[in-house]
This record gives sequence, structure tokens and C-alpha cells, in this order.
Amino acid sequence: MKISFHGAVREVTGSCHLIQAGETKFLLDCGMFQGSNFAEERNNDQFGFDPMSIDFVLLTHAHADHCGRLPKLVHDGFKGKIFSTPPTKDFAAVMLADSARVIAEEAREQGRLPHYTLNDVKKALQLFETVDYRQEKQVTENIKVVFRDAGHILGSAFLEIYVTENGQEKKLVFSGDLGNPPVPLLKDTEFIDSADVVITESTYGSRIHEPSAERLKMLREIFTRTIKGGGVLMIPAFALERTQELLYELNYLVENHQVPRAPVFVDSPLAIKATTVYKKYAKDYDRASRKLIESGDDLFNFPGLSYTSSGRSSMAIRKIKAPKVIIAGSGMCTGGRIGYHLRDYLSDAKSQLLIIGYQAQGSLGRRLLDGEKRVEIFKTLVDVKARVSAVGAYSAHADQLKLLKWIGAMKKNKPKKIFLIHGELSANQGLAKRINQQLKLPTTIPVYGQTYEI
Repeated sequence: MKISFHGAVREVTGSCHLIQAGETKFLLDCGMFQGSNFAEERNNDQFGFDPMSIDFVLLTHAHADHCGRLPKLVHDGFKGKIFSTPPTKDFAAVMLADSARVIAEEAREQGRLPHYTLNDVKKALQLFETVDYRQEKQVTENIKVVFRDAGHILGSAFLEIYVTENGQEKKLVFSGDLGNPPVPLLKDTEFIDSADVVITESTYGSRIHEPSAERLKMLREIFTRTIKGGGVLMIPAFALERTQELLYELNYLVENHQVPRAPVFVDSPLAIKATTVYKKYAKDYDRASRKLIESGDDLFNFPGLSYTSSGRSSMAIRKIKAPKVIIAGSGMCTGGRIGYHLRDYLSDAKSQLLIIGYQAQGSLGRRLLDGEKRVEIFKTLVDVKARVSAVGAYSAHADQLKLLKWIGAMKKNKPKKIFLIHGELSANQGLAKRINQQLKLPTTIPVYGQTYEI
């Protein structure tokens, strides 16, 4: 078995990994590179393999950095199946259509051809075949897969892949993105007890998040301070999962009178569409969330909340006097409607920018979090006077302790090889050090494009 890495290597974006077992070739994810622009130029580069030679794709979840290049793969000749959980297929339909729209806009502005079109998205969606959690799927004669709940977003999975070569079976485990339980709506990340080879994310491999109980307290304090101070609370949020978790917790705070009343706007058509998909899969929520729904609580609606889909309703937010709360995409401030609000309110010392997700190097969100005091937004220079802070406990990714716990649970048959991906090099190295010290297991930080034989 051979593994080569074509994205998310020493960085947190572009997940795409090629497995060759005998004559069979398949991909683990096929994600988009994201950074200073929504779609980086290298998304237009040729793949490091022939898409026509790929037999199938195993997709862990519907975030753009994991599924965003599937339409390009199809455009370049891929005709195999794409396996995912049912929610992931529905979310991918929403996310990929939106990506095609944004890519087309960026391509027009930059005078180049888009990476793919909406027609490519439609062709890709026709190739999906869904698999439920814990259902063993025989993909080919020598390969079977089990999707396990990763607890990262609704429908997210890590993969147990059983590969038979020369009469011997090897078990490859691919983490996808692992969750940060306990969180609203989602069930906790599953554990397994054995693997021969592990490919795992390490987004926060060198960091330990605040306790999850702290995040609600911090949200309450920041909300209250900003609203009582007459400012605007701006929250750039990923449309898928982070927005829904945030609404869940705001619903609790508002309905239990723990924060002052203020208008709250979800200014993201994509997040609104994703929330509709969430409602379709309420049966997959955790027990606490299902009990609330059974009691008659609408988890995504509370007094003062408005969803603004149209451009006109989005622009009308400016006419609403502060204090107010605005939740808008993109989560890294690299596109979407959040930019307009940042342009309007970053220079206001009474206002607050609250970061609740990973910010890639080069993104506007990362630069603001790193303390830049003047930024250019839509060709306008803006002095940053608003408070800028982050709540790590809102991350949808496991921190170092949870990654170690997940890997350490594989005691029945300990991994003989662990590849650390989907993390900046410092995070890779921080996690590798702890795995070597605490678990006594060998780790490799792979190189982009390099092939490793197992």
C-alpha cells in the first residue's frame, strides 16, 4: 500500500490524500486550498495524479477544505463514486454550489477562468453514494470502509479502511477532522481500539483549548459588555456547524434572560441554507438537543433574531443603530458579507470582533487576531480600534489532549505508523513530540507530494 499527500501537509487546508492498494487508487477527501482569498490560485493547478485513474473518493465531511475540489476532479476526468454520510452529501450540495459562485466572482475580478463551474458541481453530486455510520461498506473486492462519527460537524466521519493485499489485511484509519466535545447538537467523537496506520489531523496539535464550560461564560460576558457599551459585536462564523452551535447557545442565553436584549442578525445566505439542512437531520443530534426539540423549543430561533438572505436586507443592517450583533461569513474574513461589517465597525472602539474558528495564515481574520492595527477592506484602509479576541473552546477541532486520547485508545492493536497532517508545522511537531513521549508511537510529518510505502 502506498500513500501520497497532495494537500493539508504542514498547513491547514486542501485535504487530499492518495492511497494505492494493488491496482486500486482512491482519495481521502479532495479539498480546496484557502487563505488570503477564498480560493487560492493553486486550486487551478493540475492534480499531482491523473484524476481519470482514481477509482473512488472517501469524503469525511463537507467543509470546503475537504470537499471543495471535487468538482474540479470531475471536470478533469474523474468518473468514480464519492462515498459519504447522508448529511455530508446534502451539505456538500449547498457548500459546493456556493463555492462555484464565489470562485466565479473571484475569477472575474482577477481576469482568469474559474477552477470549476456550477455544471461541474452538478456532475459531482451525481456521483455521491451515501453510507450510514457504523455500516460496513465493501467498496471493492479488496477494500471495505466503515464511517465513524467524528463529532466535528453534523455528518462528519473518520474512516476505518480495511485493505487486503497479498492475502493480508491492513487497517488504515483516517481522522478527517476530529471534534471538540462536548458541544451543542453533536454526539461525541467515537473511539476505536486498533489500527495499523493512522493519518490524523493536528490543527491544534500544540494547543489546549479552554474548558468547554468556559465558552458559554465568555460569550455571555462579551455579548453583555459590547451591548451595554453601545457597540457592535461582529462574529465571523463558518456557515456549517459554527453558526448553528452559536445560535444554539445564543438561544439559551436569550431565552433564559442571561444577556441584554439586542437585535441579532445571521447575515449569511449559506449559513441559512445549511441551517435548513440541519433541521432535516434532527434525529442525529445529541440527546440533550433532541429533548429540547421535543419540548417545543426551536433551537435556531429566539426573540430578536433575524435571518438576512437578500442583499437588500443585508445592507439594511447598517440602518439599525447599535448595539447589535452580526453573525456573518466567511469564517476567516476572506469573503462573504463579514467584510462590509468589518469595514463599517472595526474603527469603532465600542465594538468587538469575536473569532470563534481557525484562521489560516494570510487570511484577514488571522491578521486581525495577530494584532494588525490597519487593514485594507474593499480598497478602504480601516484603523482597527475595536476589541479583537478569540474563544478557542469554540473550535470544532480537537486540541492536543483530545487528539492524544483518540490515538491512545487504539490499544488492542497499536498503530505502527502515524502520519500527522492538517496542521501548521509547529502544531505537527508539538503533537509528534507528545505522541512520542506519552504513547511511544512512531510519527511522520509527511512532505507534500511525497509517496510513502506501508
